[in-house]
Amino acid sequence: MLSRIAESMFWIGRYVERAEDTARILDVQTQLILEDPTIDEEPTCRSLLSIMGVEDEPKTRVSTALMLDMLCYDPTSPVSIASALGAARESARRARETLSVPMWEAINTTYRAIPSGHFHAQRPPAIFAWVRERAALINGTADATTTRDEGWHFLMLGRCVERADMTSRMVASAAATGAVGEPWATTLRATGAYEAFLRTYRGLETERAAAEFLLLDRLFPRSVVFALSRAEQCVENLESAGPRAGFQNEAQRLLGRTRADLEYRSLSDLMSDLPAEMERLQRTCAQATDAVTRRYFAGSEALVWQGIEG
Repeated sequence: MLSRIAESMFWIGRYVERAEDTARILDVQTQLILEDPTIDEEPTCRSLLSIMGVEDEPKTRVSTALMLDMLCYDPTSPVSIASALGAARESARRARETLSVPMWEAINTTYRAIPSGHFHAQRPPAIFAWVRERAALINGTADATTTRDEGWHFLMLGRCVERADMTSRMVASAAATGAVGEPWATTLRATGAYEAFLRTYRGLETERAAAEFLLLDRLFPRSVVFALSRAEQCVENLESAGPRAGFQNEAQRLLGRTRADLEYRSLSDLMSDLPAEMERLQRTCAQATDAVTRRYFAGSEALVWQGIEG
């Protein structure tokens, strides 16, 4: 497969997942700010901007409206939903000859809402529901119409790496509130995990149990361990003949080591400094992306694409 096509498929998976999960995080945080009078708006917004990777925080007062503009509506902001959707469409255009017509139409139609003004006309929480629905349409169309070849494995690899990264950001945003109970329940709902969590833990809601489910559950598709395991499997499928000893593939080594570290460490150790642990996980996802780029995307043009690559 051409490295240009492989890279485009990888970043389609990442950007679509990034848009969906950013919408989920914003949905959680805006609900908490509106519903909980004890939450201080500006520190919460600044904390979320930091968690989402905004390097140059505004010098002026950070309100919910400004946060939403930077993380949702502004197409020039590299961490916004609008930017991610635009970058997903550009990636799809580069790989147009390999995409099915329904998948291209799903991505292109989603993007067209931005220049048409439809995207900016929607306000929370409707905009977040719309983004989740469009991401589900794109992913479902890909699942139904894409041959399970190398392109599919690159698409899934991008999706899983981004999902592990963004789930860690959801966990970090819940931990950063400093509250117990409601932020975690809201985060579970945002990830679509609430009902599965209640069935697994028989209705017992605690911060510890919620973090354990989102990080370590091997059966829930949005948990960090599940996503890392699928990413490992994708890399393994891309290697036609693996080595008899160890791993020559740096991306596979990074993903496997991080997954094993999460699974074999005690939960109390993870919970002792959850934001720092999640930041470490995000750095690993960035390093795995760099390793994938070096191995498979020779002469890539990723540096000129919109969005952050970590």
